Formats: sequence, C-alpha cells, structure tokens
Amino acid sequence: MSWSDRQRRMLEAMGLKIWVPPSVGAAQAVPVGEASGADAADGETAGVRPGAVPRERVAAQAPSAAVAVAERPRAPVQARAADRAAPGSAGGPPPAQAQTERAAGPTAERAADVLSRALPAAVGDAVGATTQADRTGLSRQAIASLDWDGLRDAVSQCRACGLCETRKNTVFGVGHSQAHWMIIGEAPGEQEDLQGEPFVGPAGKLLDNMLRALGLSRGEGPPEQQVFIANTLKCRPPRNRNPDPAELAQCEPFLQRQIELIQPRIILAMGRFAVQQLLQSQEAIGRLRGRVHRYQGVPLVVTYHPAYLLRNLPDKARAWEDLCLARQTLASGGGRPEAE
Repeated sequence: MSWSDRQRRMLEAMGLKIWVPPSVGAAQAVPVGEASGADAADGETAGVRPGAVPRERVAAQAPSAAVAVAERPRAPVQARAADRAAPGSAGGPPPAQAQTERAAGPTAERAADVLSRALPAAVGDAVGATTQADRTGLSRQAIASLDWDGLRDAVSQCRACGLCETRKNTVFGVGHSQAHWMIIGEAPGEQEDLQGEPFVGPAGKLLDNMLRALGLSRGEGPPEQQVFIANTLKCRPPRNRNPDPAELAQCEPFLQRQIELIQPRIILAMGRFAVQQLLQSQEAIGRLRGRVHRYQGVPLVVTYHPAYLLRNLPDKARAWEDLCLARQTLASGGGRPEAE
C-alpha cells in the first residue's frame, strides 16, 4: 500500500510508527499498529504485513531504516514498542503496566484534534465563517427604566437584530425632549441613515413647511412650539425595503420609553407602518384618519407620510386637515372619542 507524505505525517502525529523496509522507498511506508491478543497467539508481529521481515530482524540488519515517531507522547510510544517486541521478557513492564501505558496513548479525542490540525486551514475558516456573531439587546424591563441619556446610548449601541450590520447610524430622534408635539414616522431612509436624523431630504423639507404653517419647529422655541420627531424603527432597512414585523417589535420598547419620557400632549403618526405599529391595526390610513385615537392615554392623530404626499399631491389637503385636527385636539385638552 502506498502512503503519501501527508498521510504519513498524519499517522505520525497520531502516535503511530512508520516502518520502512530496507528494500522499499519511503513511499511504501507501513503504519505499525498495536498488537492484539489474536496476533500474539498466532505468533505474528502486530502491524507487519504477511511475509514481511519482523521489526527485530530489520533493526538488526538495517539499523539505519527510517522509523518516524510522533513527538507526543514520546515515552509511552517507546514503552509500547518494547512491550510488543518482547512481551513478558525480563526487565519489561508487567502486563498491567503495559495496559496502563497503552491507555495513555492516542485516544479518539486526540486523533480528532490531530486530524483537525492536519487539515487545510481553509476548512477551519469555512466552519468559523458559519458561526453567527452574538447579538445582545436589552430587555423591555431594562429599557423601561432608562433615563433620556441612557436611552439614547442604548439605541446607539443596539445590536438586537440584523439591521445593525448594514446601518451607518442609528436614528434616535430630534427635537425638544419635553415637546408638546411628538411626530412618529416609519423607518430611516438613505439620507436619514447617513445623517443620523429623521425626516431629512425632500420629505423632511415638506414636513418642516407643514410644521411652520402651524407655528411649530423641530429645533427652535419653547416646548409648546417645538416637536420631537422619531421613527418606529431606529435603523434603516437595506435598500429602503419595508420593515419586518420582528424588527418593529425589537424597536418598540425604545419608542415606548421615548413617549413615556417626553410625555407629549399630542402624537401625530405619519405613514402606514407607524400607524399600524402604534394602533396595532391593519386598516388603511384612509379608514383611520379623520378621528382621534389614543396611545398610552395620549391623543393620537393619523396622517400620510410626507414621502407619500410628494408622490400623491391631491392628498396634501387631507394631510392638512389631519394637522388641523391635531392642533384643535391639543388646544381643547383632549380628543373626541373614537368612532366605533
């Protein structure tokens, strides 16, 4: 049987000797195994092919024959070789000791370890590449106890879902932390992801114009003249795809805590995913707008997202009606009951 250099190195690393007959090259090296009871009874030397010269004669005739020995464990391997060469001879270890020495030799675990180290590194790299990195997220109870700064830090460090792998920035929100108005959108887009701020770009400009018409701002004036703007999702979905329900559920405690800390007088929900997440309803915005809902006791008005309005100009008039309803609700100190 022919043995390649790689096979010989693996056998040597597993603690097996390689016996090379004087008349045969290294390519014909044969591994020498341990003697079994049946082999000893038949008078054969373990690991030697039928008709081959026994090791004792080879050692006497050709002392220069190549015998490779694994580096670990060196002493037990030599002891086992002596035990096989002259079992029960004077000066040799007793049978019980020989069994103990054999037990200390290569085990299945050691063989597996040797084989794993002998295989190409690319195999190990491929296995490691399939291991998913741990993603940790705070529990709802932990998030519910955070203050404003702690909540902002928790959002920026969140790795509770796969969106953390593709985001450039988290989008916590912008505006006064005690604003009377709170505007909640859907998910960050490309520009929001780059700047770390909600409602930027053309949709953000339209929103600013709508707020200005109501005497409101996202960054100027006292709390009653400011808004706080947030999204239901704090990270951008890749390629601006729709948010997954699991992603919305992961971010929900952050939004809930924002609302608890801000304590707004009125909430304006903009866009289908924001409305459905806050109201836990699958109804269309057209069926939900025009009346006042409540979220955690806070009056909530539904309207269209500014990005939608840029594509559907006729609905701008309806959006303005929604903003006027929100202003009227805030001025009256509460909303009228929901329609059944």
